[in-house]
Amino acid sequence: MNLEELLNLISSTSVDDTKLFFITRALKPNMKRKARAHEKYLYHVFQVDNDEDLREYIYETSISQLKSIVDKNYEMVDYDVLNDDTENLFSYPIQNKVFSFQDVVTNQLQRDVPKIRSIRDLENDEVKLWAYCVGFEDVQTGEWVYTFRKMQASSVAIDTREANLKAKFLAWFNPESLMLQQLKGDALTLDKQIDCVFYKDIFYVIKKFNFEQMMGLQEEYAEKAKIIAEEMEGTNTFSGIEKLKAVIETKPSVHKKLVKIGMLGTYKNVTAKDIRQMKRVCKQHGDTLKIIDDKICMEEEADVDVVLKMFGDYYKQGEVSGKSYGTFSGKELKK
Repeated sequence: MNLEELLNLISSTSVDDTKLFFITRALKPNMKRKARAHEKYLYHVFQVDNDEDLREYIYETSISQLKSIVDKNYEMVDYDVLNDDTENLFSYPIQNKVFSFQDVVTNQLQRDVPKIRSIRDLENDEVKLWAYCVGFEDVQTGEWVYTFRKMQASSVAIDTREANLKAKFLAWFNPESLMLQQLKGDALTLDKQIDCVFYKDIFYVIKKFNFEQMMGLQEEYAEKAKIIAEEMEGTNTFSGIEKLKAVIETKPSVHKKLVKIGMLGTYKNVTAKDIRQMKRVCKQHGDTLKIIDDKICMEEEADVDVVLKMFGDYYKQGEVSGKSYGTFSGKELKK
């Protein structure tokens, strides 16, 4: 199924059957923060009653947003860690995937969802309001389509009298009195954006960064990057792994590159012939692979960058044009 078909399916549903859900995230009891990302968090879904105006708003803006994306005619491709996310949409099937957010779509949204009485039920010191979801039901088939949007901290305002006296407060313009007035009570900001659509066990990803953040994939990639660095250290092929580990801590952009290197397995069983080939490729493209005492050395951040390029198969050549390209994305074509 493509995004246009999903748009048509949502457009065929009724405003009255549209539902708004909120998803919270909390650390599991007695769980250490250093535990694996897919093991340490609990997600809970809550439903909230909303009036006709809000229901109509989220229904119409969802359709409008999807239509604007469909009109751009982006290509739908399989999700990959290092996909180019500028001109593509991505399909992410949940089969054979292990991540705690999966329980939201496979179990919780399929059951009677508990209702909240206050925004304070969704946000406190232990629980964070993580995302909101809009559900569209096809009453003829009983099937549901869900859109998701990652919530940011700035989207939630819990009003307390003490906080209002000491910090900023919310205000709104009253069209009847033509006056700016203080907004009392708790508030949420629901913008018009959609990060992904879920239908029949597949996420259709529109905003890749937000999707990865919402699913906990970014935290998972950070963990895997550290594991790959440890494995590289154990091969006795590299020196200066401490520099790589320092870069992992300060530059999240290298996490996915290391995950891709882990998938390729290029750092395992490196031979002298492999190193000579890497040096030739580096020389061809103006890079320098630093070798000290027969080991690939990383003394500076620039050295780390070269190592990631070599083991991430960064340099590629077009078979027809013969032109060279530099990109970490792409997948192997099976012959």
